[in-house]
Amino acid sequence: MTDERSAYDEKLESILRTAAAIFAEKGYHQASIRDIARATGVSLSGLYYYFNSKEELLFLIQDHAFGTLLDNLERLVADEADPQRRLRLLMENHLRYFIANTPEMKVLSHEGESLTGEFRRRVNAKKKRLTELAMEILRELRPDGGVDLRVATFSLFGMMNWLYNWHRPEVDVPIDQLVDDMHRIFVEGFLPPGAAMSDAARAAAPGDAHPAMWRSEQP
Repeated sequence: MTDERSAYDEKLESILRTAAAIFAEKGYHQASIRDIARATGVSLSGLYYYFNSKEELLFLIQDHAFGTLLDNLERLVADEADPQRRLRLLMENHLRYFIANTPEMKVLSHEGESLTGEFRRRVNAKKKRLTELAMEILRELRPDGGVDLRVATFSLFGMMNWLYNWHRPEVDVPIDQLVDDMHRIFVEGFLPPGAAMSDAARAAAPGDAHPAMWRSEQP
């Protein structure tokens, strides 16, 4: 029974990884189940042994990816009380996971609105839990509330989730330096230690606070 379950899990994981790569390349709505059948070498009827619809396949990719990310994070921070260390663990877990699983990262970022109904609700519950964990850690770091918690939390995720759009392993820094640099920039800022921000740097940019889309509409 254990061997049968293991073989099922391994095949499902292989299908999910292949499907994630195809969704990342073509987009969920443009990709077909026939594309996935060709890439996996599994017949259409064979694929439907593992899922009932293309939307369920997308759900399995997102649920599996968020579930793994969240389980790893909760295990890492469970016995860690230092909020600075907890933030470092959160960032390292997130960055290492997404560098190792770039197609899944792209699918999570691009296809978040493609799920409907119960599928979307279940994935959103995992996203919410991940967001709450990050907020909890950032609140521990700044109990004085000096920075808006939503601004800090979504700036952090924005910085990390944009990675798939620019990071190229063959030309960019290795993962250890990537984690160090991004952690330092988020926690300490980009300026060198001891440098003070000038008054000019704090001043708002001149001009309309809500600029028009077209140049011809500029005053």
